[in-house]
Amino acid sequence: MTSTPTGPAAYGELRAQLESLTTEAFRPELSEIDRLSTAEIAGIMNGEDASVPAAVAAQVPRIAAAIDATAERMARGGRLIYAGAGTAGRLGVLDASECPPTFNTDPGDVVGLIAGGPTAVVTSIEGAEDRKDLAAADLDALDLTADDTVVGVSASGRTPYAIGAVEHARARGALTVGLSCNASSALAAAAEHGIEVVVGPELLTGSTRLKAGTAQKLVLNMLSTITMIRLGKTYGNLMVDVRASNEKLRARSRRIVALATGASDEEIEAALAATDGEVKNAILTLLGSVDGPTAARLLDESHGHLRAALDNSRTP
Repeated sequence: MTSTPTGPAAYGELRAQLESLTTEAFRPELSEIDRLSTAEIAGIMNGEDASVPAAVAAQVPRIAAAIDATAERMARGGRLIYAGAGTAGRLGVLDASECPPTFNTDPGDVVGLIAGGPTAVVTSIEGAEDRKDLAAADLDALDLTADDTVVGVSASGRTPYAIGAVEHARARGALTVGLSCNASSALAAAAEHGIEVVVGPELLTGSTRLKAGTAQKLVLNMLSTITMIRLGKTYGNLMVDVRASNEKLRARSRRIVALATGASDEEIEAALAATDGEVKNAILTLLGSVDGPTAARLLDESHGHLRAALDNSRTP
């Protein structure tokens, strides 16, 4: 177990670190915000949030490079693994948990690690974020490979758990990404792909679940969604790999087939019946004029890319 230095000197050093971070800066112009009306405060918060997309836009080239590298590894069977503490960790867990129903991925394909373990998603685990060794142990439990991608997420860019995850992953040959909201962060420096979305000081001093949290969510949306597009999990902007696990998703599945093919309700039902409810396969049977087993074979040969399978279905 790695011990964390305590005492006046150690806390003085940590305080100095925090005071140097943009995300921790104090904004004297908001020092009497509690005197404002609710509508005024809401207006200020809305204005603050409006600045986040521009900060993300400035990092798009770095984000795109990280996505291309991630998709290349995932195409070889690698995983996308998020690692963070507190809000950053929870955002990673959230993004990972939404991939199976959206893209029909295996739950182990996109993984969210949070300092302190699953309990920390809903309950603060004191001190967990200060332990690099916990991150190493969490990654070792996943049997990390060189085809995996580990994304350390930390608003401050100094969280030991996130940095430890990136350092440990990089030492084992995995691809590493460091996502933070401060420039020149230790996290970005530790990773092959550093993404620093500088959103500035928060409305409430140091409350990085606000603008910084929004920025991190936007970037994680891009990382997972565009990676899945690159892996053939979509057809145009349709979620053709959606897992129909409830009534809403079953209705959405039929709508996706309809949008992709223009087929009648009867044709859609027949196609889904012939493909065990697999949306992508059903679309291929309709657009490629093939039967269910042939659709499955063509998709397997094209590594799940529907456009490629369609081209192959039309090849004499």
